Amino acid sequence: MKQQNFILGILAHVDAGKTTLSEALLHSTGAIRTAGRVDHGDAFLDTDEMERERGITIFSKQARIVSERGGLRRTYTLLDTPGHADFSTEMERVLGVLDAAVLVISAADGVNGQVRVLWRLLDHYGVPAVIFVNKMDQQGADRQTLLSQIREELGSGCVDWSRDWDNEGLQEDLAVCDEHLMNRYLEGEPVTREQAASLIRERKAFPVLFGSALREMGVGSLLEVLDTFVEPPSYGEDFGARIFKITRDRAGARLTWMKITGGSLKVKTPVEDSPDEKGNPQKIEQIRLYSGERFEAVQEVSAGEVCAVTGLTGTRAGDGLGIEHSVGGELLQPVLRCALELPPGEDLYKAYRQLLVLQEEDPMLGVDYDEEKREITMQVMGQVQREILQRVIRERFGLQIRFGRPSIVYKETIAAPVEGVGHFEPLRHYAEVHLLLEPGGPGSGIVLENRCRTDILAASWQRLIMTHLEEKVHRGVLTGSPITDIRITLLSGKAHEKHTEGGDFRQATYRAVRQGLMFAQNVLLEPFYRFRMALPQDCVGRALTDLQRMGAKFSQPDLEGNSAVIEGSAPVSAIGDYIETLTAYSRGEGQLTCSLEGYAPCADAERVVEASGYDPEADLRNPSASVFCSHGVGTIIPWYEVKEYMHQESSWSAPDEEEEDPEEEMMRQAALAAGRRERKEPQTFAERERAISMAEDELRRIFERTYGPIRDRSAMDESVQSRKRRPSSGGSDSAKNKKPQPVPEKSYLLVDGYNIIFAWEDLRELAQTDIMAARDRLIEILADFAGFRREHLILVFDAYKVRGGRGEIQHVSGIDVVYTKEAETADLYIEKAAHELSRKYTVTVATSDSVEQVIIFGTGALRMSARNLLEEILRTKESMTEHYTEQGGGARRGLLDHMSEEEREALRKGLSTEG
Repeated sequence: MKQQNFILGILAHVDAGKTTLSEALLHSTGAIRTAGRVDHGDAFLDTDEMERERGITIFSKQARIVSERGGLRRTYTLLDTPGHADFSTEMERVLGVLDAAVLVISAADGVNGQVRVLWRLLDHYGVPAVIFVNKMDQQGADRQTLLSQIREELGSGCVDWSRDWDNEGLQEDLAVCDEHLMNRYLEGEPVTREQAASLIRERKAFPVLFGSALREMGVGSLLEVLDTFVEPPSYGEDFGARIFKITRDRAGARLTWMKITGGSLKVKTPVEDSPDEKGNPQKIEQIRLYSGERFEAVQEVSAGEVCAVTGLTGTRAGDGLGIEHSVGGELLQPVLRCALELPPGEDLYKAYRQLLVLQEEDPMLGVDYDEEKREITMQVMGQVQREILQRVIRERFGLQIRFGRPSIVYKETIAAPVEGVGHFEPLRHYAEVHLLLEPGGPGSGIVLENRCRTDILAASWQRLIMTHLEEKVHRGVLTGSPITDIRITLLSGKAHEKHTEGGDFRQATYRAVRQGLMFAQNVLLEPFYRFRMALPQDCVGRALTDLQRMGAKFSQPDLEGNSAVIEGSAPVSAIGDYIETLTAYSRGEGQLTCSLEGYAPCADAERVVEASGYDPEADLRNPSASVFCSHGVGTIIPWYEVKEYMHQESSWSAPDEEEEDPEEEMMRQAALAAGRRERKEPQTFAERERAISMAEDELRRIFERTYGPIRDRSAMDESVQSRKRRPSSGGSDSAKNKKPQPVPEKSYLLVDGYNIIFAWEDLRELAQTDIMAARDRLIEILADFAGFRREHLILVFDAYKVRGGRGEIQHVSGIDVVYTKEAETADLYIEKAAHELSRKYTVTVATSDSVEQVIIFGTGALRMSARNLLEEILRTKESMTEHYTEQGGGARRGLLDHMSEEEREALRKGLSTEG
């Protein structure tokens, strides 16, 4: 007997009887003894307690049935998908692995808004479909009326398949689905079963069947049509798999769900597309074939089967393995974003890390953590999903959360081509990237292309750049929203034979995208709903007035009897909860169905941008500046001057580019990039540059390398005014001859208190027995030091774990001692302070925290390691002692004056033991 595997999806709008039909198929094929019922809470596929309580499908499930007919033994994997609109993204992820689908339509509801959405999705993914009209046993169900509505709404290819095969009407309906068949039919040649199967496979014909799943009426006919006319695809010998879901079992094991699309998969097979942390392929530990909650562990699966595997930790929904390519860009996307409100005292970052597990299982959640606002946000589809998420988060992570008021999920794109360039060259690192950013078609998402020649940049580096472009959600510069509908092309790049590492191209690539956006003509996009409004004719005037006020685009009302139907599109922000208004003035007779149409330019962009308060230059996680090496020193070049410094010549020029003053163009682009908001004049280069003078070991630590020798301290004293504006390699002569502006006299020194304590050996030893004493001693040392310096010294201590802490600033012996407030780290305080103060003053940050160093790197502040600070304290003390001795006076009495030679030696030990 011939064996076949077949993946069959069951789709429907909510309450159409989808799960009941799955139960009927399972029962009629002998897979289960008794068909369960959703309303009784005993359905075989509703395995989750929340599903049983609510009577809806929330998570896609699978079951296996076997049908034997005419020498064919076909094993069906049924994928039961959610019907509620709030969980439609879960349903959409399944569509990419289906061989065919059964679309269930309730006889009581007919073709409603959700059915139209499902039909559009089936067309988008090219899935052959059979329509099953359910609940025909209910009073008032009229077969001919329903068939006419289906053909009118979904197309004339929907054919009543409940007639005998030789029926003339069935033959004629099939013939009109294809011009070639129609000509042959008119010549007297009937349509064959093979030709009918071809029409279904090519989505030219869609069988329509009628029945009642609860009474198992018509279920046998449905199974016969599937066995006879719906064929599975053919598969090759080479291994391929499409991943469509990530879940975890009750024991916490991570399950990767996939459809095998070629060859076979065995246990212990290494998967090249899923490497571990060391880059080695991970191995399949277990292969499971699920049916409801139960599973069978097998050693091998073949093409056409759906399985769940363990052992893969880095896979994502949409990934392709083997011959399959990764896919993305779902049509259904959340348009609302909510802030999560956690109970007082909860660790926000820990909660964020836990919620990332949910995002791994549902990528559309878009979990995001804003460290500056101390806020976690999540994208959602609607109220029911929010309620389910609250319960899931409570049960899985023990977190009692609430959702704040939803806000619209905006996106950003560009209106004209622009080149983006990024350079990353701290000491002993090197990478340069040139990208072309071009507007894409609406709904195209991010499209990547590579035009770089291998004689310019090696293919391995090119692949790495393309990976970095794909791995990150790149943020726009108007509101910080994700960018979309942009084609990004790799034009060229440059690497160094000795100093380039993989992480260098990540930095250069991210900066190139951001730098291009800062110069681009940016456009804010907002989501639009496609709506269908049905209401009494006497309410049409009110509805049209409201729609015009919303800025909606709509057709003329379709009048029939006492009812009217209006179809069109409108901004999601404008429609809001209009259904409540419609229900009120239509006396409960009005109906409104909406589905996401896509994104379009925002009509009120200026207000939205202003309200967001987003400053692209203050977004330290998405830097637009580049880093060059000048005389062994890392130098930050702001985005509007980067092109003058690039080592690789640009291979692209803007079309019809007009000559204009470079300074005026710079200011125009800067204003445009900031969303047409009023902007301050850019700071001078000397003010913005903040040349980074740092020991080689510190730079190596930033990028997880080993320590090196300490730099000569004299280099630290070189004034900002005398530093070169440009790296020694590349650049125009005119830029070299520009004179830097003077640096303001006032300057600040920010010190990370606990970082310094644990970096200096004597204070570290003291802290092990008495942390308060170590803190007080550091305050004394720095107060003594500040008395001889012109910088205003700010010493910052973490108090973020102190419950109810409101933050405090104490003035001690001429310095400011800051204790951060609850949920605010010293790192965050210093980062914000450095960014604000660097706008007007020279700022130096003393810390040896590698993460903080990287952040400070982008603020324009000078950096000083704990080792350098200790050197500076000792050197300053020695200089002032010599000065007072020459003047015949006594040195200032301070803590360092009381130190014995042994104590001074202990303090100096920090030079060789720091870190």
